[in-house]
Parts: sequence; C-alpha cells; structure tokens
Amino acid sequence: MKKLAFIKKSNGSHWVGDGFPVRNIFSYNDIAQEMSPFLMMDYAGPKEFPPTSKKLGVGSHPHRGFETVTIVYSGEVEHRDSTGAGGKIGPGDVQWMTAASGLVHEEFHGTEFAKKGGTFEMIQLWVNLPKKDKMVSPRYQEILNSQIPEIQLPENAGSVRVIAGEYANKVGPTNTFSPMNVWDVRLKAGSSLSLKVKEGDTTSFLILKGEVQLHSGEKVLPAELALMERAGEEFSFSAVEDSVVLFLNGTPLNEPIVGYGPFVMNSEAEIRQAFVDYQSGKMGKI
Repeated sequence: MKKLAFIKKSNGSHWVGDGFPVRNIFSYNDIAQEMSPFLMMDYAGPKEFPPTSKKLGVGSHPHRGFETVTIVYSGEVEHRDSTGAGGKIGPGDVQWMTAASGLVHEEFHGTEFAKKGGTFEMIQLWVNLPKKDKMVSPRYQEILNSQIPEIQLPENAGSVRVIAGEYANKVGPTNTFSPMNVWDVRLKAGSSLSLKVKEGDTTSFLILKGEVQLHSGEKVLPAELALMERAGEEFSFSAVEDSVVLFLNGTPLNEPIVGYGPFVMNSEAEIRQAFVDYQSGKMGKI
C-alpha cells in the first residue's frame, strides 16, 4: 500500500488583489519538486462578499513557463488576456490557461456575482510545463461543468468529476502537456474510496470541506494537503464527514525549477529574459 509522506498545511493567508483572500497551500519555493508537475496552489475562501458595484479582483499581470488552473466552487470569475481570450466561469467550471511563452491577464469577480454578493470559493493551481514546451504559444481552455464527466461511486458513496486525466474509463476534457489526473471528489460520511495510481507518480489530495482518514489512520482536515509517497500503487481513504476533495496525480518532470514572481523557468537566465520580454511588451497587453 502507498504510504503518507506528509501533510502540508497552509503557508499563511494573504489577499491577491482585492478579490481573492487566499491560503497558500504550497508553492515553487517549498515543495515544488515533491509536487511536480504541480507548482503552486492557492485556496481562495470560502468567504462572503456583500453586493458591490466595484470591480474586485486583480488587474493586468504577466505569466510565463506554466499553466494556471482556476476551479470555481462558488461565485464567478471573469478573465481576459493579451491573446484576446477570455470568458466567465461559475460553480463547477474550470479555466485552464497556458501562459507558456508569455501573456498578460486579469481576473475579477463576475459582474453579476458582484452585484448580488454571496459566497466565493475557488482553487488556483499552477501546473509546470516541460522544458520543451515552456515557450510554445499561449492557449486558453474554458471547461464548463457540463463538459466534465461525473462518475457516481458504488453504494451511493459520492462522485468523481474528471477535470483532467481518466477515472473509471471516463476521460476528462482538458488537454495537458504531461500525464496527470485532476479530480473533484465528493465523498459521503462513512464512505471509502480506493485508488490505484502509477508507481512513481506524484499523488496528493487537498481537503476543501469535511475530514478524511487514510487507511493508515492519519486524518486530513480542511485546507490540508496530504502527499503520498511515490512508491506503491494503491491506497484508500474514508470520509469522517461529508467531504470535498481535490485529487492531484501526475508524472514528475524531474527538471530544474527556477521561479521568481509570475515566471517559472529552468534557469535564472531564462527568468531575467522573461522580465526583459515583459517590460519590452513582448507578452502583449490587454
């Protein structure tokens, strides 16, 4: 059986712009190699926002060398970037933006959500790109809830939504640059989930709501990330309470990770070049 490596708690809370109160679960500055191909995770909310006419969020900023993945649980996010792509995503929807060679984008609360107010909750995940793909052209994938396969677990135990990868012969709609699984798991209290993954892959899961217990006895609480050892293929966990779990699994890239702010490359020289390219306007503007 696959064993628990460790449980990672939040690095602390901060605001991204004026719309995203986040807990940073991990980043490329702490456990990036252990989490490869995943670079960073911010958990925004859940937080109640009153109705407002203000545009809450974060304005134009650049990225290069990776992908940003925004998963909305409550509320709405509107996005625009320098390639001309953009859109609005709501509960159950996902935005998978490939920054790659570089772009500028902005993210704000959806206009209608801001007018009404309500609960806002989302995950932003950064996914690293292999060295050979870091300078490909940017792209944007808007993945709606209706496009994401949902598998009902046996004995009414819950469900698995396949955002990326494959579960129970259902393939998620996301195109990725390296093999990975990103699943939105809902597990009812008292139910268990047994999983088999590829030996040597990175395997982890974040608790958004509830409490789960691994087969080995360790409990994982909200805003905690359980990272499993890479040895072994099978493991299981059970829900102590009704739980919402984000499952991440992928093949490690095993390449250097050098990051500074919004850029993640393979060398310091590439980071310096990213700043030059951004400041000279090569990443475009909105």
